[in-house]
Amino acid sequence: MSMQPTQTLPGPGRAAIAAGLGSRLASWRARQDGVGIAALTAFAIRVLSAAIAYLTQVVLARWMGSSEYGIFVWVWVWVLILGGLSSLGMQLSIIRFVPQYRALGQNDLLAGVLRAGRAIPVAVASLVMALAIAGVWAFGAAIAPAYRLPLALAMLCLPFYALTDVHDGIGRSRAWIGLGLLPPYVLRPLLILAGMVVAYAAGQPMLAGTAAVAALFATVATGLVQWFLIQRRLSAEFDLAQPVYAVREWLRTSLPICFVSGCELVLQNLDVLVLTRYADPASVGIYFAALKSIGLIAFVNYAVGSAISGRLSELTARGDAAGMRMVVQKGAVWTFMPSLLGAVALLAVGKPLLSLFGAEFTTGYPLMVILAFGLVIRSAVGPAESVLRMVGHQKLCAVVLFISAVVDVALSLALVPPLGVLGAALANAGAMTVSALLFYVMARRTLGFDVSALSAIMGRRLTTNCPQPASRMS
Repeated sequence: MSMQPTQTLPGPGRAAIAAGLGSRLASWRARQDGVGIAALTAFAIRVLSAAIAYLTQVVLARWMGSSEYGIFVWVWVWVLILGGLSSLGMQLSIIRFVPQYRALGQNDLLAGVLRAGRAIPVAVASLVMALAIAGVWAFGAAIAPAYRLPLALAMLCLPFYALTDVHDGIGRSRAWIGLGLLPPYVLRPLLILAGMVVAYAAGQPMLAGTAAVAALFATVATGLVQWFLIQRRLSAEFDLAQPVYAVREWLRTSLPICFVSGCELVLQNLDVLVLTRYADPASVGIYFAALKSIGLIAFVNYAVGSAISGRLSELTARGDAAGMRMVVQKGAVWTFMPSLLGAVALLAVGKPLLSLFGAEFTTGYPLMVILAFGLVIRSAVGPAESVLRMVGHQKLCAVVLFISAVVDVALSLALVPPLGVLGAALANAGAMTVSALLFYVMARRTLGFDVSALSAIMGRRLTTNCPQPASRMS
């Protein structure tokens, strides 16, 4: 059989095709409102941040050793908790109020929320800082000597940490993703690493106090740089009027957010705090290394939640129950399967990963296995939390997170004293499992169909009632 000669489009035909593709691409770009690009940018920054943070932790652990590293981990966890709570949830309520006031032309309230939204968290964080340092001085005898100076230095970070938190919210409110996320998630860990490199090159002892000084320098510098950049951008975009303050309304919105954030902070950090009370610093450092190593798979949940949240919001507004069910079940599969495969892959190279921190850290491998179990169970319900938030059931999310935090406290206090790091890992996995079960039950009852990945994989769609969009945000 003879082959037909290849047909080649004439020049005008190829030009027409190229012009058509170009026209479609231009049309697609014109339809985009920047949300998808912003979401991809945010995800890319978070992934880059995770890589930088992991590298920083590896360097700190190798230079400081497990004991001093464990002390620094403990004091920095206090910064994360107290700094996060000091913002009173204003960083998230700003995301709501800035676009609202701008759209309504209420420049006086806009000026007020931008000013008070920064002043209140910084003032609260400064008060917390003063009380914490006074507590270290007054009750120093109850704190081991190796912890006192690093803790006092770390507390000095709080006002600038809270300021950065709020600027993150301002950046998100205007879709200035780089200004909002790059300073806290990329610049700050890089400056901590740079500070330790300088100290190491200068022959300074690699102690927790040295790392706390580096963290203080990084947090202050990050806060000031971000403040300057945000302020310049605000001055260029807004002609702000004399500020008017609706503090009561802002706090009424932000304090419930602060409560939810507090529950999340407990779930993320309580195990380290309780473990420090009952275990030596070296064990804390080993546990934290295991937690950070296996915790990389948690980005799957973050990625899927970010990818589908906009679509869910649109489907909810249209009342498209079938479309929502399809998106949720696909999201569940895309959360669970990569998480499971990621856990298997990380556990396969778990000991080499831990050895990057130092030879003694490889003893944390069994902890990685237990922690991986909790994360995979959590992924089995897919982005259930994101779904509930998108359909207006934030109160249900708050209840689930509160119960999970209480369970975490109870398990940690029950298991850590007799079992040490093993108890901390079991408590973490147990709290994750309880959280997953509660979100599964709440989502299924609220939405009317099974949200689990296993149900989606097996093709069983247990439909009852169609989900209705919430008439107002809970």
